[in-house]
Amino acid sequence: MARTTLTVARVEGLKPRKTSFDIRDAKLRGFGVRVLPSGRKRFFVQCQHRGERVWKMLGDAGTMSLDEARATAIETLAAIRRGEEAPRRPDETLFEAVARIVFERHARLWKAGTFIVNRGYLRNQLLPHFAGRQVAEIDRQEVRHWFASLRATPVAADRSMPVLSVIMREAEVMGLRPEGSNPCRGIRRYCRKGRERFVSDEDIRRLSARLGAHEARWPQQVAAIRLLLLTGCRKSEILTLRWSDYREGRLFLRDGKAGPRTVWLSRPARTVLDALARKNRWVFPSMRGDRPRSVGWLFRFWNTVRAEAELDDLRLHDLRHAHASLALRQGETVLAIGRLLGHRRAETTLKYTHAADTMVKDAAEMIGGVLGGD
Repeated sequence: MARTTLTVARVEGLKPRKTSFDIRDAKLRGFGVRVLPSGRKRFFVQCQHRGERVWKMLGDAGTMSLDEARATAIETLAAIRRGEEAPRRPDETLFEAVARIVFERHARLWKAGTFIVNRGYLRNQLLPHFAGRQVAEIDRQEVRHWFASLRATPVAADRSMPVLSVIMREAEVMGLRPEGSNPCRGIRRYCRKGRERFVSDEDIRRLSARLGAHEARWPQQVAAIRLLLLTGCRKSEILTLRWSDYREGRLFLRDGKAGPRTVWLSRPARTVLDALARKNRWVFPSMRGDRPRSVGWLFRFWNTVRAEAELDDLRLHDLRHAHASLALRQGETVLAIGRLLGHRRAETTLKYTHAADTMVKDAAEMIGGVLGGD
């Protein structure tokens, strides 16, 4: 880390780089300035106290003079050495203030659905524990304690941890934490049993019978569920389909979970789409405004259908598993199935092959019969 005597001219002359960097003051040990890629500069102090590294933000160089920063640094370092509570930083360094800035920035990066879900984890899992805390003071031990407190809800814990990690990482970029200090790093997630449910041929027959019984009254809902089963697409991908996405016997998804991709349609899938009325640009248009149907619209119908078919434990997402499992039983490779489902990594596709256990059992029986001389 570079060290020089900080002067007003020196601080003003520091130019931003692609990544943040620190300049230490040669006159006052532990005092320095961090230059962010945005060009903003923040004064800080860093020292060792009782065997632990202490890093605290003092203020923004745009609003705090060098003399004020140095005087605050002297006071802060002295308080740390005495074991006292250091002077509090501005409210902008509180966890909730940093989280608000991070979410404002990521509104452009996260998909709309992801943003809403992550905001829920922030509100329900993170703020109740970390609100009011200085973001620079949240350490690994505190994060471990928070994570352990959520053991009764492992799914919420596992999914809120990445949100916390993003906030901590962005706090480093903003100059509010030392680089490489993310306290979420290396904390193991909870082991959870898979929720995948095997969908049998009998399940499909019972479901199809109930869909046929409702087709005259609820044609759009029936069509959406059939497309989920025939394409292996995600709920959001089907419900947000535009007619312009359907051409040449394919779906050209512009904004799938893993990015743009092409879905090749079977003849039955094309028949389902061709039978729908083209009322506006959406395949499944909402009754109000120029927007697609919501997931709730489909869930309400789905709950009725699966109850009638006596498939209460079958989820809509299990239809995606059924599509993958059927392809596997027909001899398709993991690579081909991954492309069908729009997966980026083969490891993700392997989760859907649990239904092939019966294939492995049958193969083992066949091989044993041959080798055993039966």
